[in-house]
Amino acid sequence: MKTFTAFICVVLAASAVSAQGVYNMAKQRAKNASAQEAQHQEALNPTPPAAPAPPPPSNPQPNPALEATLQNIANLRADFQKFNTNPTNKQPLIKDLTAAAQGTKANPASVSRLADHLSAAIAGNQKLPAQHQKLAQNIHAIFNSSHLSPSQQQMMFDGVQKMLLEGGVSSDDTSKVISDLKTIAAETK
Repeated sequence: MKTFTAFICVVLAASAVSAQGVYNMAKQRAKNASAQEAQHQEALNPTPPAAPAPPPPSNPQPNPALEATLQNIANLRADFQKFNTNPTNKQPLIKDLTAAAQGTKANPASVSRLADHLSAAIAGNQKLPAQHQKLAQNIHAIFNSSHLSPSQQQMMFDGVQKMLLEGGVSSDDTSKVISDLKTIAAETK
């Protein structure tokens, strides 16, 4: 009887193992069928690929105030260069000097007086053209003196004076230009 009981136990254990194997096989077949159905559905109705995120802009947007400043400095420099060929046409210089101030504008009479003195100092001067860019930058800065400390203002005045004197401008003409610039700096504070 012990043998019979042992035999039954072995048969039951074998059936349990066999049933577990059949269950695992059925489970695997269901997974495979589901995967095949998903592939078939995707082939019939392909989903469009997700749109890639737009790349970050490679060039940041330009600052309008900076662009205006750079344009004004370029215009002033061009005005200075024109005085070598036509020292009597001061209107473009007056226009560009007036446009230089981004805040409080200087008195038009002061701007006109500066244009007169600058044209007299620059016209026909062969040494000064190398300094036109720096001169334009300093004058633009003085027209925006509300953004400058007193020491920065003085540095601009000294820079303009040095450029003019080293460029061969007489000390009298240089003094007139510096005086005009100081008046404009006070008006644009």
